[in-house]
Amino acid sequence: METLRKFERVLEIVEQNGRQPSRLIPILQAVQAEYRYLPEEVLTFIATSLGVSPAKVFGVATFYSLFTLKPKGKYHIRVCNGTACHVKSSMEIFKTIQKKLNLRDGKDTTEDMLFTVETVNCLGACGLAPAMVINEEVYGQLTPERATEIIEDIIQKEATHELDSFGA
Repeated sequence: METLRKFERVLEIVEQNGRQPSRLIPILQAVQAEYRYLPEEVLTFIATSLGVSPAKVFGVATFYSLFTLKPKGKYHIRVCNGTACHVKSSMEIFKTIQKKLNLRDGKDTTEDMLFTVETVNCLGACGLAPAMVINEEVYGQLTPERATEIIEDIIQKEATHELDSFGA
């Protein structure tokens, strides 16, 4: 049933874009916004719906760095490692976040799919160095301690939300 719902929503997105192959990028953006990544079976479905080859859809999805074929956590943390951030110890912040979230052995997403942590070359927030973005919110002039507080606040908010959902 979940698979059917997945394809129904994708079909709505394709229909909203007039089933136009020229609208492939906006279609992929909308699908990724919905699912936080682009599942392989969904890419094949999009190709069939648009009447284009799966290779074309996969080619676009893998060419642009804004698309991902791997599931991402609810909170996508991007730690800047551009020059301004790097010289202000952004990698120390990155390592602190990895340790806090128990991410080891090259893993970038927590088991519960709550967090994905990555470094990026530049966030364009050099005046706020060191900086990170969580989803669309920018945090600047970070310290490892402040980054830990931000993560703890999110974990607490999620735990409270989960308790509210169960009527506790």
